[in-house]
Amino acid sequence: MQVTPLVWIITIAVTILFFVYEFFAHVRKPHEPSIGESARWSAFYIGLALVFGVGIGVGSGWTFGGEYFAGYLTEKALSVDNLFVFLIVMTGFAVPKKYQQKVLMVGIIIALILRGGFIAIGATLIENFSWVFYIFGALLLFLAYRQAFGGHDANPADGKFMQLVRRVLPVTPEYHGDRLTVKQDGKRFVTPMLLTIIAIGFVDLIFAVDSIPAIYGLTSEAYIVFTANAFALMGLRQLFFLIGGLLERLVYLAQGLAVILAFIGVKLVFHALHVNELPFINSGQPLLWVPEIPIWLSLLFIGATILVATVASLVKTRRPAAAAVARDRDAAALAPDADVPAGEDTDSTAGTRR
Repeated sequence: MQVTPLVWIITIAVTILFFVYEFFAHVRKPHEPSIGESARWSAFYIGLALVFGVGIGVGSGWTFGGEYFAGYLTEKALSVDNLFVFLIVMTGFAVPKKYQQKVLMVGIIIALILRGGFIAIGATLIENFSWVFYIFGALLLFLAYRQAFGGHDANPADGKFMQLVRRVLPVTPEYHGDRLTVKQDGKRFVTPMLLTIIAIGFVDLIFAVDSIPAIYGLTSEAYIVFTANAFALMGLRQLFFLIGGLLERLVYLAQGLAVILAFIGVKLVFHALHVNELPFINSGQPLLWVPEIPIWLSLLFIGATILVATVASLVKTRRPAAAAVARDRDAAALAPDADVPAGEDTDSTAGTRR
């Protein structure tokens, strides 16, 4: 895939313009987005991502188009998992609803910058050291295990990193609008808003370690890696407000992502063996009998895994909710008649008062 420097410049410039527009049009004035606003912009960004993928397929071939769509699906799923942790962080810091947009926007920008750095590093490593695929594959298998059994029980707001930050920085106990710092009694303090953004940035750094090796397991094209990440992050702020409580119902999302990361990890190990140059493996010769997993199978597997995890989560969480409604209905049916005046009795057999 031939991508000229001009195409890179235009792509990065357009991406920056989108985020600048987002800030001035939606985030600058603190407010809680409506469901309608969130739905429209989520649909717009998802549609834009799909159109871009079709453009890659038509312009550069459907092998690259398939790599883009597989990467986009993977990054979008990981980004939704990222949103779940953002929710935990903002709950831990008790961020007011109308300021959550700003926190999310800053967090998404930090995520894009960090992922951009990791993309550049990953591209350099892959170009010069084929054995890095072994490392990426092993890392993804480890991350898959951690994703499946680690969960999101720990609150990053109370972690050791944030405890260190609190010891270093003087913090006000309350918010001062959406300001990051405030001056009190001649001394400069940081607000909980800044602490929240620092925590979000730390979370972004951890998620970049998951994200970049995963997508490099699907494509070696840095341009596809960058654009898939950019489109996965675009509209993430609106998606947060759109799905709202649905995040907590995606109880099998972590397991679904673990399956995807493990699959890509195996794919990377297979590819590493197929292009092997390490002298202590097969005398430094490639193992050509090792299968290469085609991109169409990767795309199908990733899409099916996300679908199964989502449907299973909704079915799992719907049953307790239905049981709770049934219990409430039964309790209401067994409760005494609230309309019966004091001193009157009700004949339960005849159904008439006496």
